[in-house]
Amino acid sequence: MGLFSPEKRQAKRSRIRPALGSFQYFLREVSLGSVLLLLATISAIIWANSSFGGGYNALWQTPISVSVGAFQLAKPLILWINDGLMAIFFFVVGLEIKREIMVGELSRPRQALFPIAAALGGMLVPALIYVAFNQGGDASHGWGIPMATDIAFALGILSLMGKRVPTSLKIFLTAVAIVDDIGAVLVIALFYSGKMNLAALAAAGVIFLLLVALNRLTVRSPLPYAFLGVFLWLAVLQSGVHATVAGVLLAATIPTSQRIDSREFLRNARSYLDNFEKAGEPGRSILTNKDQRAAVHALENAAESVSSPLQRLEHAFHPWVALAIMPIFALANAGVQLSASGLDGLTSAASLGIMFGLVLGKQIGITGFTWLFARFGWVKKPAGLSWRQIYGASWLAGIGFTMSLFITSLAFSDPERVAMAKVAILAASLISAVGGWIVLSGGRSKSA
Repeated sequence: MGLFSPEKRQAKRSRIRPALGSFQYFLREVSLGSVLLLLATISAIIWANSSFGGGYNALWQTPISVSVGAFQLAKPLILWINDGLMAIFFFVVGLEIKREIMVGELSRPRQALFPIAAALGGMLVPALIYVAFNQGGDASHGWGIPMATDIAFALGILSLMGKRVPTSLKIFLTAVAIVDDIGAVLVIALFYSGKMNLAALAAAGVIFLLLVALNRLTVRSPLPYAFLGVFLWLAVLQSGVHATVAGVLLAATIPTSQRIDSREFLRNARSYLDNFEKAGEPGRSILTNKDQRAAVHALENAAESVSSPLQRLEHAFHPWVALAIMPIFALANAGVQLSASGLDGLTSAASLGIMFGLVLGKQIGITGFTWLFARFGWVKKPAGLSWRQIYGASWLAGIGFTMSLFITSLAFSDPERVAMAKVAILAASLISAVGGWIVLSGGRSKSA
């Protein structure tokens, strides 16, 4: 479609780069989100195991319906969260993926190969370990669960470590998680969707083409995309493909173009600021000064023109996802009763596959693939990273949590098996977090 065409990346890179937010700001936001995510998880577990545990389950099964004329959509609250709110989560994931491909760590092929190799190993080895434990069993469909990495928790831990880890390691882990997210979207779309409704799938295709047309016509207003995005979500929901895929498809059509470049913005901004200064005395209210108000409005328009719709939408939605949607998802999905029988389930084939996949599989996959690929000269290890730091990051990548819980809800329908899988995910994520902290706290080692 030309949305990610190589010949346009270089030109778009120079236009979108000035509008990208600070990576340090992103890390601070992720750190706060990880704290809220942790609090929501603890709250869910306490609530589910308290005397109010029955109310916990009843709340998320509350039926909610939306009707417009003869059309009615009825789902329990848990599915409105997992199919609806998580579609917004995947929309932001899609924006991040597109940004990384256009101007980020994945925009330069030579530099992108290293995190891509890490992510491929971090997905394939955990899945193979799970299959080894569950081959031929009735839980074999859960192989996608240990493939995931929770970037919020992983980066949150790195941020808490401060200067003990370099920014380059945080960028590396972010790039790995982005490729991991691409893999997760493909896995969900191809292997964890239901029976196909061809009419709804065709409708989704038509709507997507209309969104592509908006992109090609350089329509920058978010309203047409939002309007068509709602219908895209409804069509994908009815098609049998999981509804969250609609979020990624919508994100792929959001424009990255700017009306003016950075030089023109600087010229205009200086002119508007000069007009503002000349129009009145410093410290006086601009409410009674129409010339100052006009300068402010002109400056606002210039700021909007130099930024891309993708950057503005990512900036607008990311706080909602990190600080609200993900904690709500954790509160609704992490609540599992920690009974003796439930803990005994940790020795089941599915639970062992999840735990060994996340804890051991991520280490072997990420560290092993990058070392082998570098050894054969297929990739080059970033100069600022040591193998110890990469190994520490591979531990943190075993924090599956959000995406692992999400795939669990798609892979299993039996409540007992879902509960056992959740306990295994929580246990593996805790082990991975502690292990990563210990490895990375050992101090920086020389790049080898």
